[in-house]
Amino acid sequence: MITSSSNARVKLIRALLHERKARQDARLWCLEGVRLLEEALDAHLQPLFVLYASERLTNPRAAALLARLRSQQIVCEEARAQVLDAVSATTTAAGIMAVAPWPPPRPFAADGLLLILDGLSDPGNLGTVLRTALAAGCVGVLLAPGSVDEYNPKVVRSAMGAHLRLPLRRLETWQEAAAVVADRRVWLADAHGEMLYDAVDWRTPAALIIGSEAAGASADARRLAAGAVKIPIAQAESLNAAAAAAVFCFEAARQRRHRDQPNPPRV
Repeated sequence: MITSSSNARVKLIRALLHERKARQDARLWCLEGVRLLEEALDAHLQPLFVLYASERLTNPRAAALLARLRSQQIVCEEARAQVLDAVSATTTAAGIMAVAPWPPPRPFAADGLLLILDGLSDPGNLGTVLRTALAAGCVGVLLAPGSVDEYNPKVVRSAMGAHLRLPLRRLETWQEAAAVVADRRVWLADAHGEMLYDAVDWRTPAALIIGSEAAGASADARRLAAGAVKIPIAQAESLNAAAAAAVFCFEAARQRRHRDQPNPPRV
């Protein structure tokens, strides 16, 4: 049993949870909690090792997860709950943590809506956008330069497993973004856009840029977009990025469910 936070595996978890450079250099991330580990196994992502505190894992579901992990010859090592608490990104550790490689890159489907996040800096917002994009059936998310680290533990918690199923790619330059969306109509979410969000035909291959709440869309984003689209707002100054993404994504999903409407939106 691990009783000290100086243990090598514990120190690795601490680094992955608290240091972006450690995650990037090792191309590893930390998964906390029974549900997220279940989803990782369902997605065929095999952890390198697992630490758990038996006193926190008292229900049959947790026992079944440990049995499943061991059946796949994954190292499962018991640790004191206080040790996990000392390194966890939450106030009280869930009782089970794993270190795993980043999910392998997945291609974007040719049809459907692709989100481009431009300098999104809030981890909670990014995680919620990823979860929303997956729920709405978006083909994936591009992270433009300046966006928060997608494996930040706050992002991982908010995304609730979206990393495991949603195609996700980080871009080094806007030239890369232009190449990825070459066959899509690119829109920019803008409070002063000329088109209403439900007047656009989202049933064709499209990409939507959502900019930073603090700084707005970058000049690179505006150059890439063919047009700007808005959500009408009654009184508030604006919606946050995650709320705006939900409106756009589910409008696109609604339209795709009704592809044969006689009077589709036109641009």
